[in-house]
Amino acid sequence: MAKELYTPVNRKVEDLLMQISTVKIGLPDLQRPFVWKDSKVRELLDSMIKGFPIGFIMLWEAPENYANKHHIGTNSKAYEVPRDLVIDGQQRLTALLAAINGIKVKDVNYKERNIKISFNPIKREFEVWTQAQARSQEWIDTVSEVFKAKKENTITKFRRNYIKGLNEKRERDGEPELTEEEEIKIEDNLNDLLNLADYTIPTLEIRSAANEEDVADIFVRVNSGGQKLTEKNFIETLLSVYDNDIQKEINNFCRESRIPSDKTAYNHIIEVDPVHLIRATVGLAFKRARLKYAYMLLRGKDLKTGKSSEEIQTENLAKFKDGLKTVTNLNHWHAFMNILAEAGYLKSSLISSDNAVIFSYMLYLIGREEYKVNVVALNRLMSRWFFMASITGYFTDSPESTVERLFADMRGVANDQEFIQFLNNEITNRFTDDYFNYNLINDLETSSTSSPIWYGYVASLNLLNHPILFSTTPTSKHFIVGASGTKSSVDIHHIFPKNHLAKIGIVDDRLRNQIANYTFLDYSTNIDISDKAPYMYVGEYRAKLGEDGYKLACQQNALPEGFEEMTYDVFLVERRKLMAKIIRKAYDKLSNNICQ
Repeated sequence: MAKELYTPVNRKVEDLLMQISTVKIGLPDLQRPFVWKDSKVRELLDSMIKGFPIGFIMLWEAPENYANKHHIGTNSKAYEVPRDLVIDGQQRLTALLAAINGIKVKDVNYKERNIKISFNPIKREFEVWTQAQARSQEWIDTVSEVFKAKKENTITKFRRNYIKGLNEKRERDGEPELTEEEEIKIEDNLNDLLNLADYTIPTLEIRSAANEEDVADIFVRVNSGGQKLTEKNFIETLLSVYDNDIQKEINNFCRESRIPSDKTAYNHIIEVDPVHLIRATVGLAFKRARLKYAYMLLRGKDLKTGKSSEEIQTENLAKFKDGLKTVTNLNHWHAFMNILAEAGYLKSSLISSDNAVIFSYMLYLIGREEYKVNVVALNRLMSRWFFMASITGYFTDSPESTVERLFADMRGVANDQEFIQFLNNEITNRFTDDYFNYNLINDLETSSTSSPIWYGYVASLNLLNHPILFSTTPTSKHFIVGASGTKSSVDIHHIFPKNHLAKIGIVDDRLRNQIANYTFLDYSTNIDISDKAPYMYVGEYRAKLGEDGYKLACQQNALPEGFEEMTYDVFLVERRKLMAKIIRKAYDKLSNNICQ
């Protein structure tokens, strides 16, 4: 039998929280967004007070050469570095710290907040704090108040004040005071609450003899609460240990990308996640795409020789920090966001793949920083690149393998012109005449408005400055942030309305909802057309726009001439061809092959 890499140990909640506070145990989740809802924290405490199991905690005993690393946390603690790292159970421990010790957590926008769980000592119940609990004498605002009183040796006074306040309320309401039995019940339930500190959690301690590869393999195989853990979580944990400043810089950038403000990373394209920045940095600094390489590099491994040393680790950390500084440079970031807008991708609602954004940004930085490509030429190149990558799903299937292949092929690239030619070749190898004339038309046969093909068509309308149907207002105007708040100012409308199709016997939603049957309309036009058949509403708009204006509107919205008289199946076939031509025309404009 193989020697086990872990030791099972039962630990009390109080001991775990104390060791986290002194940084003997490293809990990186205190610096990251807390994803649990408050109701789940309430359920956790409820399970514990009822004696139910809440799962196990997995720790990794840090190897000796973790010495001299920065500690995890915001204050100076007893331990400069953690002895153990929390590999599984981070959310549960964060929840307990927040509820019992009153420690603030970060929300999805990286803003600090308190998790307030109220307790009713009479009913022995927990609830998420509300104003109703705050006004009620029966409820203790937050359980952390009780634990604080115990810590300050004022729990007896706390209990007496609670009973006094409840009796005063009963007197005001004309009710009898608490009986002796009720007071004993209150004391018992408060003691049971405090005894949560003695609640025992099974803990698996992975020995320091296990290397990063072993731990990561264990980590990604473990299921916690039904949610499979990922390499990204593991890497973020390692970063918090190796250099806390790196983790802070990453989290600051992610936070600023969600909050509109001057001189921040805020954008309307993507909510940046730590893994995005880690991917871009490892790609830029080490020309690697697989996340597993990140923890090998941080551990001090030379990926070419396979050897590890403290010298290599120091060198790799320095390269990572330099790369991260470039990745989080606001001038670079916002310049790239403008490139996406130039390609017609004006808003997050048009982005089908975060990988397409992040890996394209990485290539942009390589071209800018390593090959010193002329800025104007680079911007034009990257707008075409992103347009191609988004529409074809270039980074959708096996994105890490795709980027690894790019890096391998790029080894022979020596200068700026060769870099431009290299990416141009990748673009033209995907965007062939056959692709536009056949593959793209076939790909347009879908009912998914969340497909990259539909987003590419809409981006093309933006890029070409084409107006929405039966209007002079450019489609792009309705994708400018602030034009419509959280609700779109245009509707996606069925050219052949669904109810009309049902009346003629076409009831299959997949057929009725083909993206070739979609167009953008403003609210008033959408309401006016409603369920009318095309032959019923076309005449009215034809008269309003005039013959030339009507034909232009059809051309700009990929509508075949005489579509109102076509059968539905013929219309779909013809419109897909015209939608493909719109996308081709937008690509040609980006390539400066035509003038618009």
